[in-house]
Amino acid sequence: MLPKFAPSSDRAVPLHIIEKDGLQGWAASQGDVTRQWIASSGFDASLGTVLAFPDSAGHIAAVLVGWGSRDERARGRFHLAQAVASLPPGSYRLASGIKKADRSEAALGWLLGQYQFDRYRKARPGRARLVAPEGVDAARLEIIAAGEYLTRDLINTPANDMGPAAMEAAFRDLGERFGAVVEVVRGQQLLELNFPMIHAVGRAAEAAPRLLDLHWGPADAPRVTLVGKGVCFDTGGLDIKPASSMGLMKKDMGGAATVMGLAQMIMALKMNLRLRVLVPCVENSISANAFRPQDILRSRKGLTVEINNTDAEGRLVLADALACASEDEPELLFCLATLTGAARTALGPDLPALFSDDAALAADLEQAASEVADPLWRLPFWEGYEALIEPGIADLDNAPAGGMAGSITAALFLRRFVASRRGFAHFDIYGWVPVARPGRPKGGAGQAARAILQVLTKRYGG
Repeated sequence: MLPKFAPSSDRAVPLHIIEKDGLQGWAASQGDVTRQWIASSGFDASLGTVLAFPDSAGHIAAVLVGWGSRDERARGRFHLAQAVASLPPGSYRLASGIKKADRSEAALGWLLGQYQFDRYRKARPGRARLVAPEGVDAARLEIIAAGEYLTRDLINTPANDMGPAAMEAAFRDLGERFGAVVEVVRGQQLLELNFPMIHAVGRAAEAAPRLLDLHWGPADAPRVTLVGKGVCFDTGGLDIKPASSMGLMKKDMGGAATVMGLAQMIMALKMNLRLRVLVPCVENSISANAFRPQDILRSRKGLTVEINNTDAEGRLVLADALACASEDEPELLFCLATLTGAARTALGPDLPALFSDDAALAADLEQAASEVADPLWRLPFWEGYEALIEPGIADLDNAPAGGMAGSITAALFLRRFVASRRGFAHFDIYGWVPVARPGRPKGGAGQAARAILQVLTKRYGG
């Protein structure tokens, strides 16, 4: 399923976007029949409401879409996408009511709202399609939406069909489609090539742990590396999760899915970058050889880590991957992971946490997030909490006692494995929409990818 705009056509039904305080004026400019139809329907232009007008033959002649008030619109995004679910199949075009500056967000939201996960049941036939509005880069928006579709598909697929082997296959397919070089370090090779923590976390699973590595673009182009947490399912290990916490753990590879979707966007846009994507791909399972509480692991960087909770495994596999990524000295290094419940407690499911010591990069990301409706909230690498991740018996503690500042201490842990703080940003994402929103059906979701893409575009073009 690919997101596509409808072909331009005179038969496309016009959409008129009507603000609540502008409805009366708009109606006054129409004929008596139209005014009476609005009055009879009870349409008041509340945000997301839809009113269709019939023509003399019984076809839809035009549609009003309620745009509410400015304050209402400020509380969300992709409001036009709500019309996708409310309108019958057919082609539609924006006729009036949306400012030029808002058209790209509205059009992208429409494309994202068309998404259906159809791997296990047939998709609903025929969705309302939008003609690309005048002045938007339709091809770019389709590429961005397609990257998001890939991310959603990967997250939505359950672990029995999206374990490490299946994720490797999806990763290889992504590379092959764009002529990238893909390498995989698997099983015992992880120890031989010095990825001991990835091996330790994944060794108890039936499917061998692995590190997926993709290279694309000219060797002399600016180096950008994406690292995504690929825990295909997380039982918690020997510190097993309760059932209530395990129910959504198919999405614990949401960071990996997001960087794969972002990588697809970058490669499809043919950006002038030397792109590298690293995905430590494991299942955190329980078996006789599972890693244990109070084990001390040695990392790729040489730092030792005391395991005080086997359910804090994501930072372990990311640590080896980040150390590897740093060896290339990329200009920008982005880490995305469904890492901590603490970030969700603080910010909820819709607002990922951003960590960066690079003030210019953080400012660019925050600005980009606002520009492309991909919200972020910056949290600090709070130096005062460094002592919490130092247990005394080893260099680092993977799960400090007390439970406070969990997202910050996890971010501080990851930072220890990055060679340069300049150009580094970590995103603690949720990767899931618990209740459907305009442009975002319930299920898997990419977060921060569009903001990162916007920064890359501004810095490097494309």
